[in-house]
This record gives sequence, C-alpha cells and structure tokens, in this order.
Amino acid sequence: MALIVNGERIEDQEIEQEVQRLRPSYEQAFADKDPAEREAQLKDWSKENVIERVLLRQEAKKDGAVIPPADIDAAFARLQQRYEKPEDLYKDFNAVTDHSIKAMIEVQMRVERTINRIYAGVPEPSEGEIRTYYDQNKERYTTGEQIRVAHIVKYVNWQTDEATALDTVTRAHQEIQGGAPFETVVGKYTDCPDNGGDLGYVVRGQLVEEFEDVVFHLSPGQVSDVFRTRFGFHIAKLYDRQPPTIAPLTSIRGQIVDEVKEQKREQALGDYLDGLRSKATVEEV
Repeated sequence: MALIVNGERIEDQEIEQEVQRLRPSYEQAFADKDPAEREAQLKDWSKENVIERVLLRQEAKKDGAVIPPADIDAAFARLQQRYEKPEDLYKDFNAVTDHSIKAMIEVQMRVERTINRIYAGVPEPSEGEIRTYYDQNKERYTTGEQIRVAHIVKYVNWQTDEATALDTVTRAHQEIQGGAPFETVVGKYTDCPDNGGDLGYVVRGQLVEEFEDVVFHLSPGQVSDVFRTRFGFHIAKLYDRQPPTIAPLTSIRGQIVDEVKEQKREQALGDYLDGLRSKATVEEV
C-alpha cells in the first residue's frame, strides 16, 4: 500500500526497506511481545519514520539558499570511491545518470543543513539540567566492585596434559600452605609469570566466569585452593577489594554536557517533525 504525503507518492517498497532496517534491533528489544502485535507495530513505526523523512526532505527543498556545485561534485566523487563497480552505485540509488544521483545528494545536503539549523537553535545545558541528568543516571557512571588479584596458572594444552598440570599446581599450593610466600612460588610454577602473576584491579565481567566465581569470594590476603577453569589449573591470591564507586560529576562533566546536548537536540528535532506532521496531509492508497 502506497502513501501520499503532501501530494508526493511513497511506494510501499520504501516502507518495507525501513522495516528490514529496523527489524534486527526491534525484534531484540521487543522479543517478549506477541509476534503478530510486534510485526504490526514494526510496520507502523517504519511507516512513521518514512513519513517524517519525506516531510523533512520536503521542507528542506523549500530552502532556496544555493548548495555550491563544487560541494555536490566532491560528495559525488567520494561516493564513487566506495564502489568498485559503477553499476552498483546506480543500482543502490535507483538512478541511471550522474545528474540524478547528484540531485539526491543536493537534497540530502539541504536536509543536513536544515537539521544543523535546528541544532544550532538549541541552548547550552544549564547547570541545573546537568546536575539533574547526572543524578538521574548515576548508575551509568558507577564502577562495580574492584579487586586486585594474582594467580598461578598451569595451562592444559598440547604441551601439558590434565594430570601434569594438576600435579604442578598442587605442589605449588603445598609450598604456600607450608609457609612459602605466594609471590615466591609464582615464579617457580606459573605459565604466566608477568608481574608476578598480578592481574591488577579487575571488575566482574573482565575474566572468565569460573575464575571470577572463586576470586570474588576471597578476602584480602587469602589464597584460594586449587581450582579449574577452561584454561587449566589455578591458585589465586586476593590483595585488595574496592567497593563500587560513582564517578564524581566534576570528573565526567564534559561527558554529561555532551549527553544532555544530544538529548536536547533530539528533542528539538522531534518537536520540529511533530510540527510538520501535524500540518501534513497523509493518505494511504
């Protein structure tokens, strides 16, 4: 079913292309939704996206300011460089001449100029907006619990079989239990001697799950028993544990300002499109 937007016909193929563009992320976000409802909503959203693009394009064309031909030619040249076969370029743009493609480029440049003009009218975030955004999104700026851990490891691979690796790490553990410092034993037995086996500070998700299940339950100064991961056999020692921390606003202020700016720009563009939509004539044929 085609659309007529302010007298301009939009074929169903363009809407279907938008459906396919949105589908992967949409289906992931709404996986629990009834499939029939999900498909209907996806089609509706795609249709609205296409309508908004058409309205924005129509409005941009009203801007009579000249786009320098040299800018259009340069953009066309960059576009050509992306295609090994010229025929693929014309196929993607559903065009048969360079002039047709350059006309599309000019329209896109006008659209971008319109969007930039909208963005330029957005005021800088106030201190109150910055603080409110930070307070409402603190979980995004929170560093999880950190631990500093070292380990002794003997890999199980084509060079070392299971029994040999286990025997080696068991002997290392016996020496530690007998009073030998962990830091001394590391160099004698580990396959990973860099920094005395010290992995530094880590948070959950950085290491394999089998390793984290052991080390995050140790107390500072505690040495683990021998344990197995997908890589081989280990002994770990926990040196320090740091609780979750929230980055202070002063340290991430620039990031917050950028995020608030982007939010305000999206809102301004959304309001502009809503205004165009409220005045538009849209028919399904």
